[in-house]
Amino acid sequence: MATTQVAARPLPGDAGPQLGIPECRPGIGSVITMLDSAELIAGVGLQPFSLWPDDRGYFLEVARLGQGMAESFPAQSTQVSAALSYSGTIKAFHYHRHQTDLWVPAMGMLQVVLADLRLASNTFGRRNTLFVGAMRPWQIRIPPGVAHGYKVIGTVPAMLVYVTDRLYNPADEGRIAHNDPSINYDWELQHK
Repeated sequence: MATTQVAARPLPGDAGPQLGIPECRPGIGSVITMLDSAELIAGVGLQPFSLWPDDRGYFLEVARLGQGMAESFPAQSTQVSAALSYSGTIKAFHYHRHQTDLWVPAMGMLQVVLADLRLASNTFGRRNTLFVGAMRPWQIRIPPGVAHGYKVIGTVPAMLVYVTDRLYNPADEGRIAHNDPSINYDWELQHK
């Protein structure tokens, strides 16, 4: 684990879990290459999704409410959205106090970054890096209190479809700069 849990900068807000930004050493944290990795942040879920390719393209099923990774997502408040991002784009970091996200990288490749901000979590301060998308079709369920973001890697745009268990509420979302010196995430190419 690449964190020092001595200090945490508290995040404002009195509803939901108590959150803070940990003081992390420079780097990318634990690279997750197996669905059942012992280094995975507590509460994060991973599951492969199937692609059905043919000569026209491919089909993928994003989620079935009441089943699989979206089992607990209520039909009346579940929202499905998509983001197309160009190669090299970084979108990070944001977090929610109540909302759970289910990310499905539908096209391209993403370098997904997770950071546990939950002060009471046994994995507080842990950072995970996941390389997901066309070459590793994994769904990622991200619980409240876990900061998340991504960088599009490769030469083609990436499409991220995300399912949330709540309708968008800007009051539930917090943001942290992608280059926050406490999270200290290294977005540069690692294998030069």
